[in-house]
Amino acid sequence: MAMRIAVLSDIHGFNLALETVVTDLDRQGPFDQIVVAGDLFEGGPGPAEVIALLHERGVTAIHGNTDIDLIEAAHEGSAYDPLAYALDQIGPAGVSYLASLPFSHRITPPGGTSPDDDLLIVHANPHDVYVKLDPLASDHNLRTIIGETRAAAIAFGHIHICYTKRLDDRLLVDVSAVGNPKDGDLRCKYGILSWDASRRTWNGELRKLDYPLDETADQIHASDLPNPEKVLKKLIKASY
Repeated sequence: MAMRIAVLSDIHGFNLALETVVTDLDRQGPFDQIVVAGDLFEGGPGPAEVIALLHERGVTAIHGNTDIDLIEAAHEGSAYDPLAYALDQIGPAGVSYLASLPFSHRITPPGGTSPDDDLLIVHANPHDVYVKLDPLASDHNLRTIIGETRAAAIAFGHIHICYTKRLDDRLLVDVSAVGNPKDGDLRCKYGILSWDASRRTWNGELRKLDYPLDETADQIHASDLPNPEKVLKKLIKASY
């Protein structure tokens, strides 16, 4: 029996980019699950719209590093404007939502055996939300970061650079970013993970969609987002 999982990550408050992805999800579906791999609200002009759409769709989500930043800022108080803007947009209910999100999400495919046949969805790596599974890293370094984690496939975001890689008997899929890619390609990106029951393996597809740049630029300028020109410049650059 087949299984299809859509994994998206790093929305970062860019709700129009999320809407672009959701439209494509409707075309590509149905999916057994849709999972967001963290970094939901900080950075872009539409955190309130992002949280509304996530709730409307009832998607599964995990937390990322900027989600932790927002929770900590809400508890401690923050004068850092980008965090303050996102916190104002999502409100206390949004902070509570972030605090409820788990670190990871594990899916056992039909006919598969857990944990060895599972798809594991994390933000950065199986152990924390910070250390990168960099596409330029050696196989040795990737194995060191992954450690003893057991899963047939690991899907993640964090570095905003899409790639797929077979590492030993495991598939790695960086689904990049919905909101602000950093691989020099300003397109909204997400991944589709498909379970092939006959071969007992996961396959990964990366979807790349035209970015709603003009509409997003208008939204940024109309918002109260601090340093709107800087935000737009970073978005257009699409790289570090």
